[in-house]
Amino acid sequence: MKKATDVFFHMLEILLVLLLSGMALMVFVNVIMRYAFNSGFVASEELARYFFVWVSFIGAVVAFREHGHLGIETFVMFLSRRGRIVCMILSNMIIILCSAIFFWGTWKQYPINASMTAPVNGMSMIWVYGIGLFTGGGIAIIALERLFCLLTGRVTEEEIAAFAGENLTIEQLAERT
Repeated sequence: MKKATDVFFHMLEILLVLLLSGMALMVFVNVIMRYAFNSGFVASEELARYFFVWVSFIGAVVAFREHGHLGIETFVMFLSRRGRIVCMILSNMIIILCSAIFFWGTWKQYPINASMTAPVNGMSMIWVYGIGLFTGGGIAIIALERLFCLLTGRVTEEEIAAFAGENLTIEQLAERT
């Protein structure tokens, strides 16, 4: 299962690279077209904005999996192992709640966004705003898995150290166990 999850997130990272490259290429070509030929591709501006939205929201899921989001490590690093675990449980519960609200809001807006079309390329706006389903669901699933590991005692010292903002070597982790 871990192998499949790693492959899935690797594919997401490739998708992020492609989206970012596409966005940069479209903007660059449009700038050259406007400067050199006094024209441009109208659809590229719209697609670049949509790619930016997708990069941001898909990147949020990837960053959450890698513990890449900001945290209040100053407080947590002074806590004991038990205090850190309690904070991890509380923060994951809050994250699940916020992600569920985000998912639910996107779900409720689905019919409205599906019926609207983009002004230039005519694409359904659910392709833009529907990414909230992936982001809300993805972050909630990761947080649920972390919460399950915390409640069943399967959390590793490396995860606890990452939560506290400590970048420990393997030797330092071995000393703690």
